[in-house]
Amino acid sequence: MREYITELSKYIIPALMAVYTLCSFVHLAGETAGNRTVSGKTALYTAQNIIMFFMQLFMFTDLALVSGDLEYVFFYVFVQIFLLAAAVMVPAIYDRIDRLLLNNMCMLTGTGLCIISRISFQQAVRQYIIVLLSLAVALFIPWILTQIHFLKKLTWVYGSAGIVMLGMVLLYSEVTYGAEISFTIGGLTFQPSEFVKIIFVFFLAGALWENVSFGRVALTAVFAGAHVVILVLSKDLGSALIFFVGYVFVVFAATKNYLYLLAGAAGGSAAALGAYKLFGHVRDRVITWLNPWTYIDKEGFSITQSLFAIGSGSWFGMGLLKGNPRAIPFVEKDFIFSSVCEELGVIFGICVILISMACFLEMMRMAALIKDRFYQLIVYGIGIMYIFQIFLTIGGGIKLIPLTGVTLPFISYGGSSVMTTMIMFFLIQGIYIRLQQEGGRQSVRKAEKRPGRAGTDPQKDR
Repeated sequence: MREYITELSKYIIPALMAVYTLCSFVHLAGETAGNRTVSGKTALYTAQNIIMFFMQLFMFTDLALVSGDLEYVFFYVFVQIFLLAAAVMVPAIYDRIDRLLLNNMCMLTGTGLCIISRISFQQAVRQYIIVLLSLAVALFIPWILTQIHFLKKLTWVYGSAGIVMLGMVLLYSEVTYGAEISFTIGGLTFQPSEFVKIIFVFFLAGALWENVSFGRVALTAVFAGAHVVILVLSKDLGSALIFFVGYVFVVFAATKNYLYLLAGAAGGSAAALGAYKLFGHVRDRVITWLNPWTYIDKEGFSITQSLFAIGSGSWFGMGLLKGNPRAIPFVEKDFIFSSVCEELGVIFGICVILISMACFLEMMRMAALIKDRFYQLIVYGIGIMYIFQIFLTIGGGIKLIPLTGVTLPFISYGGSSVMTTMIMFFLIQGIYIRLQQEGGRQSVRKAEKRPGRAGTDPQKDR
């Protein structure tokens, strides 16, 4: 019986994931066309939640049956508590929240906790605790955004604070695999550059929301360049690339000037060439990207093992605990996508990409609706940095681009990454809620200003 259940799960899990993904894009199509009713939206959200909980049930059942270890059963219960709290409690607190972003966040986080528990149960427990703390912190963000009205006035505070924080990392952080990127306090390791992403986006939005003159763009470039240079000196080149791309596209969103995109492409190419000349590990990654099979015993070992894992998984995967993801160095961080494809299948992996893309498209749709340029640029910036990080992680793991060593949001092991990404998602939720509240107030004000019919009392008409 155990073999029948685990074998059937190989096909059921990717099928459920595919249906969930289809629901996301049906929602996006309806929102874009503007013909989705409230009942239709609710039905889609409910279907996504049901699919998510059934997927979790099948995945953790597989883990428990194959391993024979009851700790997966207990961990399953705790993961479902988090998912219920996020999927049910958050909409109850904020009735105007964007449910698609919330559901996709839950789906990706639940998948990440499952995959990490398969690789290392102790790491999964630590990740779960950080996920709970992240949700507790993020819950306050939408409320805070509706109460605070001076965020636009702190532009240069954001820029200076980000530079100072990254400078502290450069001077005092620990060296992790050749890069100075993290601190360890009380046994907990955190990466400040992840949190600086948020401050950086606020800085860009504050600097460009009302002034897009060449002088302002140049001054913003100086501050943004300082962030990138410090990250390069810390040898955190993946984060430096994310910050740089975020700056270029936010400037383009603010100015609509294609010359800035061209200048960014030229500057990025020159910086990439400089990094290749200056840093030995960058040259190693480029060489192994071009031909990893020649260096399979040394520099190319990680990427070749990643490709073997994806290929061995085929469309439906080998099944949880039936692959060998630990053969890939740093699999829980840099190559988690390869582990997903190996044991859950390439179909499942493609759906992870599509769900992440659906999140990005929803962010862009929301940004297009926002009239306040400051908050619009924040949403643009978060969306660009989020999707570009996904491109770097998955692209490096499948040999599309050289490996950069950044995490896959919500899925990879890493407390700083999951907390920062959740805060970013709730920042967008808070801006979305604020947009709806202000739209409602404007509608009320227009109704109050509308003259009453002849012979009637406007107060009674209201």
